[in-house]
Amino acid sequence: MKILKGFTVLLFMATCSLSAQEIADHALGLRLGDSDGFGAEISYQKSLTRANRLEFDLGWRDSRNFSAFKLAGLYQWVRPIEGDFNWYYGVGGGLGSVDFPGDDGGLFVFAAGDIGIEYNFDIPLILSLDFRPELGVTGYNGFSDNFDFDIGLGIRYQF
Repeated sequence: MKILKGFTVLLFMATCSLSAQEIADHALGLRLGDSDGFGAEISYQKSLTRANRLEFDLGWRDSRNFSAFKLAGLYQWVRPIEGDFNWYYGVGGGLGSVDFPGDDGGLFVFAAGDIGIEYNFDIPLILSLDFRPELGVTGYNGFSDNFDFDIGLGIRYQF
């Protein structure tokens, strides 16, 4: 009986130590941040390997001052820290469109980087905090020369 208990504890500890090295196949949720005034974004992550994934974020806003959407795509490398903590970094870009009342606005394209930290709970939930610098590549004059420091808090359901 003692051997069975010892084996169970050893198996549990091994499972816990491996959990930080594996990322979920899919994660869907929200990324809350500045995002150039977009606020919340719908966020989807898809694992490619045990240490790489794609992330897609869609933000939109419709107000009296402007209406806009922004789509970002990132390729990320995920590295374990300790326990259920991981850190990640990535590169990517995206596009968006903005319309102002009485002004043209227009389409814009941007390049983006990403660095962050995440925590995987025992339930299928993941919390993250990331920093995403964005640089306008081309587009309407209000965005193309801007450099934006976007900080976001993510909450996603893993499946």
